[in-house]
Amino acid sequence: MASSNFIDYVKICSRSGHGGGGSAHLHRDKKTAKGGPDGGDGGRGGHVILRGNSQLWTLLHLQYRKHIIAENGLNGGPSHSTGAQGKDEVLEVPLGTIARNVETGEVMCEITEDGQEIILTPGGRGGLGNAHFKSPTNQTPRYAQPGEPGIEEWVVLELKLLADVGLVGFPNAGKSTLLSVVSAAKPKIANYAFTTLEPNLGVVAYRDYKSFVMADIPGIIEGASEGKGLGLRFLRHIERNSMLLFMVSCESADIAEEYNVLLNELQTYNPELLDKKRILAITKSDMLDEELEQEMRATLPEGLPTVFISSITGKNITQLKDMIWEALNS
Repeated sequence: MASSNFIDYVKICSRSGHGGGGSAHLHRDKKTAKGGPDGGDGGRGGHVILRGNSQLWTLLHLQYRKHIIAENGLNGGPSHSTGAQGKDEVLEVPLGTIARNVETGEVMCEITEDGQEIILTPGGRGGLGNAHFKSPTNQTPRYAQPGEPGIEEWVVLELKLLADVGLVGFPNAGKSTLLSVVSAAKPKIANYAFTTLEPNLGVVAYRDYKSFVMADIPGIIEGASEGKGLGLRFLRHIERNSMLLFMVSCESADIAEEYNVLLNELQTYNPELLDKKRILAITKSDMLDEELEQEMRATLPEGLPTVFISSITGKNITQLKDMIWEALNS
């Protein structure tokens, strides 16, 4: 079960405000017996708006807000007074959030930039006051438009983490250890499967003050695309990574086979994932001598950029960063 701090899927009922009705007022005062129509327009109903916030990385703050309701617009008044606009309801969401209609499954919008605002459910328009309907043949219209109703619909907000590099590997491949070494992230590390139960993001410093974002995706197992292990829950996060770093331990009985199993799970989940650039890192290689490493190289997939690394000793970590940077910028 995932940590309660990382929520990447919430279902909400989003209801925008109703528009205020227009006024059908006729002007009268002690100096003016028949001043004609002066009814003002109704105010627009409040929108429900999604706003990108780069400081957020989870939908936890929305987990228990099932009903998001914007204010209704107020009715128009006399003397051409326009009704007040309903207050918008703004939901701050992490970058990479997708809104999907529950009934149709259609993607309504997605947030990818800090400060980006998208109207999720628009508020109803305010009705026109009777002043708009005055004509030569109807000098005193006694009707005005009602406001348009707001929209109510159930929406799923789904987070897909935005990162430059996604770490892909079986449990215990050393993904969390690598992230803790190359960034300031502090993922949980232990010698048992599924130590990582939620994705972790880390900013990796590179040469000349450059940097890139690395995401540690919880371990995949054979059958993950069919729901085994942690299942599909975290495979979605891999979709938004610019490139994939496959990590296989040198302790594996067959590195090429393990790599192919991982590749197959990604292909089964979404064939487009195979279009991303890939690097293979053989981890824990401080346990290998030079002769054994050369023997292993002969069994690795051809044409795939490969590097033997050790997060503990720092072996080839700089080379790995160079390979990642080149892949991201080529």
